[in-house]
Amino acid sequence: MLPDFRNAIAQFIEHNARPVDKYGHQPRLYALTQQVGAGLDYDDDVIYAAAWLHDLGVFIGHRPEDPEQLAKWNHVTYACQHVPQILTGANFPAEKIPAVLEAIRTHQPTDNPTIIEAIILRDADILEQLGAIGILRNVSKVGRDTRFSQFTQIVTVLRRSLADLPAKIRLDSTRKLAEPRIHALRQFLAAVDDEAGSLLF
Repeated sequence: MLPDFRNAIAQFIEHNARPVDKYGHQPRLYALTQQVGAGLDYDDDVIYAAAWLHDLGVFIGHRPEDPEQLAKWNHVTYACQHVPQILTGANFPAEKIPAVLEAIRTHQPTDNPTIIEAIILRDADILEQLGAIGILRNVSKVGRDTRFSQFTQIVTVLRRSLADLPAKIRLDSTRKLAEPRIHALRQFLAAVDDEAGSLLF
C-alpha cells in the first residue's frame, strides 16, 4: 500500500491536471525515474513528490490564460511557491520538502542539477520529450497552445529536441533508455519529410 501522502499527491494532480491529457505525464515520469535510478542511492519520496508536482504551473486554473501573460509565465517559480503548502497538507515529511523544491527548480534540460534526485528527475523528463511519447505530447498542442498554430512549428520543436536533448542526459542508464526513443523520433521526422516535403503547414 502506498503511503497516504503519495495517494494524496496523486489525487491532487488527477483533480488539477487540465487539460486532462496532461495527467498522464506524471505517472509516466515517475515510472521512468525508477528505471533511470535503478541501482542508485536516492530518496524515492523526494522524486515521487517532485515528479507528480513539477508541472503544477502549466495546468489550466494555475496558469494565466491571457496570451501575453502566458508568454512570460514561469511555471517552475509558480510550482515552487505552491508545492510546500500542498505537501504539508498531504502530511509529506517536512524535512524532505527542500529537496523536492530543488528537484523541481532544476528539472528542465537547460538546468544543472546537483542533487541525485534532481538529476534523475531531469533525465527522466528528457526521456518524456523523446520518442513516441514526445511526439504525442507535442502534436496535441497544435491549435490548443497559443505558441503552436501549425504542424511546422511542432516539427521545429521536435527537431530541436532530437538535436539538443540527447547530449544533455547525465546518466548512463538514461542514455540506454533513450536509444530507442531517439531512433523513433528520427524515423518519424524522416517520414514527415518524405510525406509532406515543404507542404506540411
